[in-house]
Amino acid sequence: MRASIMVSLVAVSTSAQVSVIGELSQDKDAKPGESYSGVIVVRNDTNEPQEAKVYQTDYTFQCDGTNNYGEPGTQPRSNAKWVAFSPSYLTLPPQATMAVNYTVTVPKDSAGIKLVGTYWSMLMVEGIQKGSAESSLPQKEKKAQMGIMQTIRYGIQIATTIANTGTKKIEFLGAAIDTSGGKRSLRIDIKNTGDIGMRPDVSLELFNMQGASLGKFPGVKYRIYPGTSVRQLIDVSSVPPGTYKALVVVDAGGEDVYGAQYTLKF
Repeated sequence: MRASIMVSLVAVSTSAQVSVIGELSQDKDAKPGESYSGVIVVRNDTNEPQEAKVYQTDYTFQCDGTNNYGEPGTQPRSNAKWVAFSPSYLTLPPQATMAVNYTVTVPKDSAGIKLVGTYWSMLMVEGIQKGSAESSLPQKEKKAQMGIMQTIRYGIQIATTIANTGTKKIEFLGAAIDTSGGKRSLRIDIKNTGDIGMRPDVSLELFNMQGASLGKFPGVKYRIYPGTSVRQLIDVSSVPPGTYKALVVVDAGGEDVYGAQYTLKF
């Protein structure tokens, strides 16, 4: 999965006031016309009352590092308008937890709408800083000070796959040797060109020019939604310089296995 926690600079704290307990992605298969519910648990990690707000965004990402948190319901595969949640504002007692409940209602198919594959959006949980314009908690009097305040937003991906529809398909966008970060890695960009979100296993197997295998090297199990792409950096620093045949395998489960071959020289 791509990064789901975003940090933005606002104005004096070095730790999170609230956090989300559990997975930052919630996936469900459903049929058109069906509804299902879920829960997001938010925790106050401090010994003082804290506030948090909950709101929606869309979410897309690409292999070049681009992340887009658009207005909810604007990207073609957004399910933001299917999602109802409550509450949108939390006041959490010290060290307490509270639940944000949500319900996803999948639209029925119609003459103009045929739902196929995976649709998704995000629920954001963001702490509200005391003393800010959004805060309703009393602020203790203290001397004015300058500093950096760190606000952490947790993005929970809500993904709905229309049951028994769509196909899985990926495209290899290119590969190259990457030497950034003091390592030698195979950089390979992978795009989901199908209808269904996936979180495939990715691996690299290297062969010398005589055809003998030097072993398999694992990638990272990233989440890839339709139309999005990710970048794999598979560490091959332990391999001596030379010329090799490379087989990259993307295993999305069952019969959905994809491969690409490259000749590498480093």
